[in-house]
Amino acid sequence: MANSKDVVVTGVSTGIGWGTTKVLVSKGFRVFGSVRKQADADRLQREFGNGFVPLLMDITDADAVHQAAQKVGSMIGDRNLVGLVNNAGIQKPCASHEMQASDFDRVLAVNLRGPFLCSREAIRHFLPRGAGVILNNSSVHEIIPKPKYLSYSISKGGMENLTKTLALEYAGSGIRVNAVLPGIIRTPMIARLTEDARFAAFFEKLKDRHPIGRFGEPSEIGEAVKWLLSDAASFMNGAAMACDGGYLSI
Repeated sequence: MANSKDVVVTGVSTGIGWGTTKVLVSKGFRVFGSVRKQADADRLQREFGNGFVPLLMDITDADAVHQAAQKVGSMIGDRNLVGLVNNAGIQKPCASHEMQASDFDRVLAVNLRGPFLCSREAIRHFLPRGAGVILNNSSVHEIIPKPKYLSYSISKGGMENLTKTLALEYAGSGIRVNAVLPGIIRTPMIARLTEDARFAAFFEKLKDRHPIGRFGEPSEIGEAVKWLLSDAASFMNGAAMACDGGYLSI
């Protein structure tokens, strides 16, 4: 596994997925990244060159995920896939009593069904090789519920059990499964909101929840992912590694 530089990352068009891809490509990885739009695939190929291979798919579609896995397998040949990073995720905030069932279902589909489907394919690849890493990009809100984000909080609570169950089930097969728990990360969306005077006070309060005194950067999550993928993290399994500026310490 140490000589392999192929990794699958879901949801790479922006934010943490983009930042993680940038870090991994800069360290010599070839990233197979899932995107929903051809325009994003084209843009990322221009940005990352030969270090990026787009996987145009909906991660909630079992057939699409299987076909993408087949594509990855055919491209890497005899090389081992070092890991899968389940990064894709969405939020649909609103008061819980006003939440539409369709919105609830969509959040759980992307945030929980998708990681299950992708993990299933990755494990099928890893088992004959006796090695592989799955990383789930979860949230501090798998531990701390977030009012008005019911479906999101539930999905991240489910991801905690997805991580631990797979870690226990496949540890004897050489497969490690861990999670990264980001705090507030300064993605383009968050950056825009922090610059909006209407939300300035709200984001100052959020910043106070981070003892380090600032929000995180997507690349900082990418660095944590890079380490967890490496053999340097070989004794890490079933862990939820907070990368939150101290958010969970309060």
